[in-house]
Amino acid sequence: MVNKQDILPVNIETELKQSYLDYAMSVIVGRALPDIRDGLKPVHRRVLYSMSELGVYWNKPFKKSARIVGDIIGKYHPHGESAVYESIVRLAQPFSMRYTLVKGQGNFGSIDGDSAAASRYTEIRMEKISHSILSDLDKNTVDFVPNYDGTEIAPVVLPTRIPNLLVNGTSGIAVGMATNIPPHNLNEIIDACVLLIDEPNSSISEILKIVKGPDFPTAAFILGTKGIYDAYTTGKGRVVMRAKTHFEEISNHKQSIVIDELPYQVNKARLVEKIASLVRSKVIESISEIRDESDKDGIRVVIELKKNENPEIALNILYKHTQLQDTFSINMVALHDGQPKLLTLTEILNAFIQHRKVVVTRRTQFELKRAKEKCHILEGLGVSLNNIDKVIEIIKHSKTPSIAKQTLLETTWEAGFIASVVGDISTKIENLPEHQGLNGTKYNLSENQVQAILDLKLHRLTALEQSKINDEYIVYIEAIRKLLHILGSQQEIMNVVRQELVEVKEEFGDARRTILMEDSSDISLEDLIDPEDVVVTLSNAGYVKYQALTSYSAQKRGGKGKSATKVKDEDVIEKIIVANTHDTLLCFTNFGKVYWLKTYQISEASRISKGKPIINLLPLDKDEKITAILPTKDLSEDKSVFMATSMGVVKKVNLEDFSRPRNGGIRAIDLQDDDKLIGVDITDGNKDVMLFTDAGKVNRFHENDVRIMGRSARGVRGIRIPDGVKVTDLIVVKEEGSILITTSGGFGKRTLVSEFRKTGRGGVGVISIIVNERNGKALRSRQVIDSDEAVLITNQGTMVRIRTSEISLISRNTQGVKLMNVGDSEEVVDVQTIEYIDTNENEEEILS
Repeated sequence: MVNKQDILPVNIETELKQSYLDYAMSVIVGRALPDIRDGLKPVHRRVLYSMSELGVYWNKPFKKSARIVGDIIGKYHPHGESAVYESIVRLAQPFSMRYTLVKGQGNFGSIDGDSAAASRYTEIRMEKISHSILSDLDKNTVDFVPNYDGTEIAPVVLPTRIPNLLVNGTSGIAVGMATNIPPHNLNEIIDACVLLIDEPNSSISEILKIVKGPDFPTAAFILGTKGIYDAYTTGKGRVVMRAKTHFEEISNHKQSIVIDELPYQVNKARLVEKIASLVRSKVIESISEIRDESDKDGIRVVIELKKNENPEIALNILYKHTQLQDTFSINMVALHDGQPKLLTLTEILNAFIQHRKVVVTRRTQFELKRAKEKCHILEGLGVSLNNIDKVIEIIKHSKTPSIAKQTLLETTWEAGFIASVVGDISTKIENLPEHQGLNGTKYNLSENQVQAILDLKLHRLTALEQSKINDEYIVYIEAIRKLLHILGSQQEIMNVVRQELVEVKEEFGDARRTILMEDSSDISLEDLIDPEDVVVTLSNAGYVKYQALTSYSAQKRGGKGKSATKVKDEDVIEKIIVANTHDTLLCFTNFGKVYWLKTYQISEASRISKGKPIINLLPLDKDEKITAILPTKDLSEDKSVFMATSMGVVKKVNLEDFSRPRNGGIRAIDLQDDDKLIGVDITDGNKDVMLFTDAGKVNRFHENDVRIMGRSARGVRGIRIPDGVKVTDLIVVKEEGSILITTSGGFGKRTLVSEFRKTGRGGVGVISIIVNERNGKALRSRQVIDSDEAVLITNQGTMVRIRTSEISLISRNTQGVKLMNVGDSEEVVDVQTIEYIDTNENEEEILS
């Protein structure tokens, strides 16, 4: 029965706080966070110590993992078997550790996320570098504490010569905090330590000249240095990692992307699955096949692209949607003086140097003590050998060993050689060890010396053995001198620390694997695309593509032309735009909306290819079609967008109103039923505009006759047209040139701009070209100069390119001349003008 006097009232809130704090600190200190000195969590420290105690050295046979796991659990780490074995497995994985600490034999998992075989099937031993972490553990260099049940002792920290916290990094989640430290290159970290030993006040900028950044075991690239600088100066930073890839040409117009190296901690199998998923969901349409050809020699994932796909564009889409580009969030938290702390690079380096200083000091003190003890014993042996006859006589006549021991202690001996050695070198060596038994040439033995004499074997009485004892004594005297010299100067201790670090670097250092590249924020997809003039075509069925402008050479007037694109029987080419690959295309639709599209986002295709559906590039609604495309370079310019519809409505909007793209597009104009946009251009406020109809009429007026409106406004009348007539084109008049007017029957002409008089906004206009059954309806009107060229395309996909200087310059009220021969049921559907480029091609050849 519980005595009420033994029950103490406790505030529940106070008890919960204290209990949870105890639990949190237990997790932080005992499980999740590494020590700043050796960079190891308790489980890793116990793994290495247990393997060392079992003698599983790098040059010894492997031992079963299960045996070592059992020893660790039974003696040092009372936790689950799987937790301990998983820790061992990670120490043996070359894709997880920059410098593996355990050598595994058997299946230890893979970069595909495969689990390691069970501990009963695998074998392990220490790596050679691990011995540098355990070096001098037996020389009182670190403190030991009892294990969980008090039956064993284990080190609090290891006396590592390796700056392991930075070299191998670590990650862990504690209560209310976490750590994530990336691995680094051993050479760089040791060089930084040497710098701080030589120049303790070195700045972070000087250190960063040596430590370039993390060095991941999987290599790959790091983009930019800002995240690295932030991490090293504040303890927190974000590093962008990118896979190493290269392109391989499979055949003409077909290439593949080959992945050679992956970002750190990226699962290769999941990455391949993710890419396949993106292909199936049509997020990425340029990929035709994915193969994982990785083997024992390294990673090789082949991503085959479809014909004429740009590998740079495909790769950048992969960077955006997959872990081919990933981030590593650095959070350098570790236990410093037993407390968790967010640390800078300099603090971690200095803490390791200080740890090495303590280790070297304690090791030197231990070796000095042991050398003095050994020297003391050798003195006794030397004295006994100098007086061997007397020693034998005493032992021989003593009734018991204790009597012999006491007699030897009470006897004063001739020092002989010992006195001469001490006297000879005392003038050369300062701070000699104490010789309590030496008084001039006389010597009194201690208990330890007497016991050593009694334990002396007979073969040590030979003259050779006596000489060895004397020589060994001199060696220990010299060793004591050196050890005292080291302990007598902080600089000498630091020199030892420095020298040992250099030795570690020479033995285990290797070249950097991860390469640093320029900041990813400075590299855009556009930077990877060469600026180039291209011809963009859009068919009635919504297929879009582009071809290089140099694919076409000029043809003399009246040429037949060659096929520029393959279309379905029921499809026709509607739009042809000349733009630069870096231009932004403002795509206006029949619903009065506008979408944004970069030219390079459109796939380049061959002459016979029909291209790709534009609905894969733009989120068009059902029955929504592109009716006008405006190439622009700078959407922030102080200019206006002038629009015209097929029903003669015009509208002017500030260009800046279209400078904020939205994925779903925005409203550009409010259209009436059956009306659609037929022309869009950019103006500066000082231009005349001309509206052309398919009936061969044109109305010219100044753009200021139309005020600036909002995007959702309907607009005002620009030309008065009868029923059945449609406006075909809008021209913003430039200072030079003439107007090229074409018809659907392949006729056309050039007329001087001055021949088209102003009639005012809303007027019926004047004749631009005579239309009839022979030459067809008026089709396109473009302003040109003599050095321009015109590209005509028919509803059957035939294209021809003509120098405009070869087209007749005639008056306004005429029907024009033959520009292109068209076949039966064939008609010209679009005309685009381009600046003349000398391609050095045969004039009769249109496509290369």
